[in-house]
Amino acid sequence: MTCGNCARHVTEALEGVEGVALATVDLANATATVDWAQTASVRPDLLIRQVSKAGFKSRERVRQPFAKSTTEAPTGNPWEWSIKAGLPAAAFLGIGDWLLGLGLNQTFQSISFLIAAGIVWVLGRRFYVGAWNQLRAGAASMDTLVSLGITAAMGYSIPALFSKAHGHLFFTETVTLLAFVGTGHYLEHRMSMKAGSALRSLLDLAPQTARRIDLSGVETEVPVAELNHEDQVVLRPGDRVPVDALVVHGSSAVDESMLTGESMPVDKAPGSLIYAGTVNRSGRIVANVSATGESTALARIADVIRRAQSTRAQVQRLADQISAVFVPIVVAIATFAALWWIFFPESAGAAHAFAESWLWQSHLPPSPIAAAVLVACAVLVIACPCAMGLATPVALMAGVNNAARRGILVRDAAVLETCGTIDTLIFDKTGTLTEGKPTVTRQADFRHAPAVSSPAPLPLTELAASLARRSTHPLSTAIASLAPGGADLDQFEEKPGAGLSARSNGLPLHLGSVAFLTRLGLNLAPAQPFIQAALAEGATPVLFAQDSAVIGAFALRDSVRPEARQVVQRLRDAGLRVGMLSGDHPDAAQRIAAEVGIDPTHVHAGVAPESKAGFLNALRASGHRVAFVGDGINDGPALAAADLGIAVARASDVAREAAGLVLLRSNLTAVPEALELARATLATIRQNLFWAFFYNAAAVPLAALGLVNPALCAAAMGLSDLIVVGNALRLSRRNIRQPDPGKGC
Repeated sequence: MTCGNCARHVTEALEGVEGVALATVDLANATATVDWAQTASVRPDLLIRQVSKAGFKSRERVRQPFAKSTTEAPTGNPWEWSIKAGLPAAAFLGIGDWLLGLGLNQTFQSISFLIAAGIVWVLGRRFYVGAWNQLRAGAASMDTLVSLGITAAMGYSIPALFSKAHGHLFFTETVTLLAFVGTGHYLEHRMSMKAGSALRSLLDLAPQTARRIDLSGVETEVPVAELNHEDQVVLRPGDRVPVDALVVHGSSAVDESMLTGESMPVDKAPGSLIYAGTVNRSGRIVANVSATGESTALARIADVIRRAQSTRAQVQRLADQISAVFVPIVVAIATFAALWWIFFPESAGAAHAFAESWLWQSHLPPSPIAAAVLVACAVLVIACPCAMGLATPVALMAGVNNAARRGILVRDAAVLETCGTIDTLIFDKTGTLTEGKPTVTRQADFRHAPAVSSPAPLPLTELAASLARRSTHPLSTAIASLAPGGADLDQFEEKPGAGLSARSNGLPLHLGSVAFLTRLGLNLAPAQPFIQAALAEGATPVLFAQDSAVIGAFALRDSVRPEARQVVQRLRDAGLRVGMLSGDHPDAAQRIAAEVGIDPTHVHAGVAPESKAGFLNALRASGHRVAFVGDGINDGPALAAADLGIAVARASDVAREAAGLVLLRSNLTAVPEALELARATLATIRQNLFWAFFYNAAAVPLAALGLVNPALCAAAMGLSDLIVVGNALRLSRRNIRQPDPGKGC
């Protein structure tokens, strides 16, 4: 594949295979990834056959057992001979032809022929092979245009040389054309590799060896590929973690900045997960291997980045539609222009003179046929649609890599376009705007109240902790930490976001929100003073009932993230309507909203997890473009229901498919950063497409009128590619505005 058009042809060929749900093609790495429908049988041979019909060779890639192999940097530059041979040859012929005036000297023409023939064989062969393969598949690409231009120039010049006809020959233009086009691709390839370097740098973080420890305690250094699940590895201070693993001995601080973007090391102790590519900073730890190769968090992150780079934005569809008919139209224009100059030289010359009077002077060969060849070559070369093919993928690659360096994963190109249309952003409360680590601030025992007839056989906290331990909800976790909780329970049931129920010694137990116990029909009178006091201090009341009586209550408070208020203000300054969605009591939710600066009218509390998606759908039905930010614990349906789902996740959660954006670091400043970077990427794509269309629309008529030389056209085409790639690379260096903590937003 030599250009974006080639990648489009391969994509369309793969998507034409029955059973293929999605095909993404990476031009820079010359790879394709195919997702099959669930009901389809996987047939790589059909894919290879279809790609062959499209004019390209392919083979099935053998997956290696370790993460680094999922994306290898291409070795060498396929266009390097344009620098080594093309440019020196073009310089030699250009000096002799244009500066020394040897263009009509027969000896120089013969030398030019030999040099041109060699350059066509070395540099032009690739274009001819590509054009022939495309022709066999009934398609056309940039290779077609360049090949036709070379053929026209050489086809005119060789007979003229051997017939010793007096006149200008196009050997210099042929060499210069191939040299400039090839050099443009050489620089484009280097810049594209630079845009994709973040992904390869990420994978390079995974070491290739590890210290495995056997049952006798002997340490052996082995290749990572030989590690198996449950093997034990030893990590000393300064070591990079080779695989995902669970710490079983020792403690340390681990630098996870390469995954999350957060600079502060994370304390690890027995029971903690560590991830491939992170750095053990202090103590010696022993860990059990939990995931290797493409199952590691690092490899999954790399896969998300690679897929995002290969997807196509909706805005690219226009470019694809134009590119599909562009080459035939250009060939038709070149043919028409050549025939015009051959059969109507007076009319063509008059149009040329008129354009010269308004623009600039140019010189054409006196022979109508020579002028026709020059004009046709110029049209064919300057119209090559490389810039259109590069406009989207290079910008997307640069933007996605910049986001990855900041701990932001972008699922696909469609997410970037969605970011540009969002007008409403809704935050989940617990674990998103708050730390997600609530603590019990106070508790009460109502078992001696008149409404409670019998005492519990166990201490209140131990009985409540026994029930809470069965749940992973942050509030349950906080209550479970109060006591060992050794009560025997059965018939456990959890109502997500509401409460827990079970039976102990034949008696029903219930632990949950005020609304949950109210729905059960229990008498909450003994707990009312406690409930009101908890809500007044911004805490969340959780009630505990045995049989039909409320026997205890807990007040839990979760601290607001320190950056939450600045982030909300920053989003509001950007013109977004910011709201909050919570299953908590309305009073507690309003207290948190006031702390972070969310308008009380945009707070929706008491919403069960299963009802959040319905609320977001109602917002969308009213005409709003909605983004939802959640921590992912119970937010899967809501993340999927929003126009844009943003998951504030840890590295172990990167495989979540519901979110369009996954924030690997927990700091909320990543939310406005992600939106700003996505919008900047989309703006760059649009700028690139505009430049590509404007360039071709303006250049083709000028070439048809004979105002630009084919060599200049080749240079202009390469310059167009470089402008598009260079504009995209600005995203790689883009710094997102950071708020000044001392001045707010």
